[in-house]
Amino acid sequence: MKDLTVLLGRIGLALMFLLFGWAKLHDMAGTQAYMQSAGVPAALYPLAVLAELGGGLAILVGALTRVVALLLVLFALATAFLFHYPHMAADAGQAINFWKNITIAGGFLVLAAHGAGAWSVDAWWAGRKR
Repeated sequence: MKDLTVLLGRIGLALMFLLFGWAKLHDMAGTQAYMQSAGVPAALYPLAVLAELGGGLAILVGALTRVVALLLVLFALATAFLFHYPHMAADAGQAINFWKNITIAGGFLVLAAHGAGAWSVDAWWAGRKR
């Protein structure tokens, strides 16, 4: 049961990042404009796409999970405070998105602490090293 729940948790965390990363990839101008509206340089657009698509894929398959999860904690917190926190007093949707990102960061912290589980690339790598 533990291996299945860790896999399902990884899938749940990864799906949102993959979907949003894919959307950013197909709307570069809109994403860069949104980033600039929050004071984030548009030049960081490739890093945002890499974090969401690359990080999402790594979490999905369970590769380098602990490191990637910690990087995504930073990404989720940065996104929460840069894009959602400044507007949450006036916009309930932004407040929801802020707390969603805080919750996601918590999920990634648990994943960083416990690893990807037995059904992962990390476990396969560990088995091959023996």
